[in-house]
Amino acid sequence: MHTGIFKAVRACLAGVAAALIAFGGPDSAAAQGVERTYIGERYSPTIWVDPDGCEHWVMDDGWEGYMTPHVTRQGIPVCRRGNTCAVMNADQLFKTGSYHISHKGKARLAQFFQSAGATSYIIAGHTDSRASDDYNMRLSLNRANAVASIAASTGARIADVRGYGERMPIAPNNSARNMQKNRRVEVICIR
Repeated sequence: MHTGIFKAVRACLAGVAAALIAFGGPDSAAAQGVERTYIGERYSPTIWVDPDGCEHWVMDDGWEGYMTPHVTRQGIPVCRRGNTCAVMNADQLFKTGSYHISHKGKARLAQFFQSAGATSYIIAGHTDSRASDDYNMRLSLNRANAVASIAASTGARIADVRGYGERMPIAPNNSARNMQKNRRVEVICIR
């Protein structure tokens, strides 16, 4: 009976020894003076809320998980209820190519966030497809951040700010009217 355990331990140690030789032994690239570059992804510890209301976390080593301890019998997280509580036409808030909100727009946004009563908000900016993808991504994120700053000034908790550019149209970008529909800022309320 003990023989099986010893064989398993010996096999495991042999695997470890092989790995040590491969990564640092006398036959390794480092021992021969060859420089290696390892490319990895850098993570910042953070928490965010998806549009479905699920809070996620990520550690600096890349581990990710859900914030909620509540799960269904199948192990699926039970998340907060989130819904799109406002869709604002960007043309009414911003000048073309700008992310500075008009005074009238600031007052309307402040009134909305003071009366919405959600626990937190996700702000998502969208554009039409007239400019380059890179430009539209920056513009939509800057517009979403401008709306989020108004929300924060009213005491609202901002869970996340996103810029989707032209990637999530609600209408085809084939007419001026449809393009106007796509230039929008959506507010998702997490209750």
